[in-house]
Amino acid sequence: MSVDLPFSRVTIIGSGLIGTSIGLALSRLGLEVSMRDQDARAQGIAQALVGTQTHEISESELVISAVPLSAFSSVIKLLQESTFVGVFIDVASVKTKPVLEVLASQLERANFLPTHPMAGREVGGAESARADLFEGRPWIIDSSDSNLEAKSSGVALIEALGAYVIDIPAAAHDQAIALVSHLPQLVSSLLARQLAGKPEEWLGLAGAGLRDTTRIAASDPGLWKEIISANSAAIAPLLQKLSSDLNALILNLTDENHISEFISKGQVGRASIPGKHGGKAREYTFLPIVIEDKPGQLAAIFDECAKVSVNIEDLAIEHSPGQETGLITLAVSASDSVKLREHLVSQGWDVHSPRS
Repeated sequence: MSVDLPFSRVTIIGSGLIGTSIGLALSRLGLEVSMRDQDARAQGIAQALVGTQTHEISESELVISAVPLSAFSSVIKLLQESTFVGVFIDVASVKTKPVLEVLASQLERANFLPTHPMAGREVGGAESARADLFEGRPWIIDSSDSNLEAKSSGVALIEALGAYVIDIPAAAHDQAIALVSHLPQLVSSLLARQLAGKPEEWLGLAGAGLRDTTRIAASDPGLWKEIISANSAAIAPLLQKLSSDLNALILNLTDENHISEFISKGQVGRASIPGKHGGKAREYTFLPIVIEDKPGQLAAIFDECAKVSVNIEDLAIEHSPGQETGLITLAVSASDSVKLREHLVSQGWDVHSPRS
């Protein structure tokens, strides 16, 4: 597969999850991608996954820095020594610090486009890379001090990888990401650390709620210590508000009205999260279907949905070991739920009343 982009040779410095995922996606589009990393093993794995074509930094039309914040200055030094004069972008999750370091360097600030893809996994490294990691995800840029070539190259890259662009200043980015990314990481880690040393028989009772809320607690401490430290000014007020709310809850644990209000405000906050591509959050109808425990049932339901042009937004499957039936719940729009339920019933499926 090939695509018309304003660059054909790309160097990616940093062979972790994000850098290698970008490399995989660009290689799939037919570009020549050279992976670089201080860790020879990581570079070797990334280059083998991406492809064997390599070139010098000075020959690159686009350089992408995908290194930890602490290593960004070494990337700047490498570019200066390589006499690179093309477009340069980064993908760090904090934006003010990289901008200041570029301004203090000999690199041309206008050729630099600060960016941050809002995508990732709780596992890192080249081994965890995915070419589709960025599809449907927001990718933030700050084009306020970048020239047209840098902005155009960055936007072309982002859209080619299936993401969509959000252009906001670096300072505003750091405040927003502190709320939607850095605070959740700290809260997840705080909750997960309460589990350490607890009886195994207690932890064996854990359900989806605990697993969901502690999923990102498995993230890399080395990576996050740099992120949190670099964005501490934006994170501190959020933690102080969190602490205040937590202290109020502790003082009112026997007050049912306070607890009800506490949970209700959480519902309001959860409901305010936008839907896909930053749009208004959609309210789905959940359609439960009891299926037989045999191969092909899930695929058959998908086929039935396609027949009546119903889009499945999400699904959940519940099945107990040894049980001859299972429950699949489809999240669809309200209108689609009516259409799909009527169709499935007519085809003999065991469909039950939906819930909002």
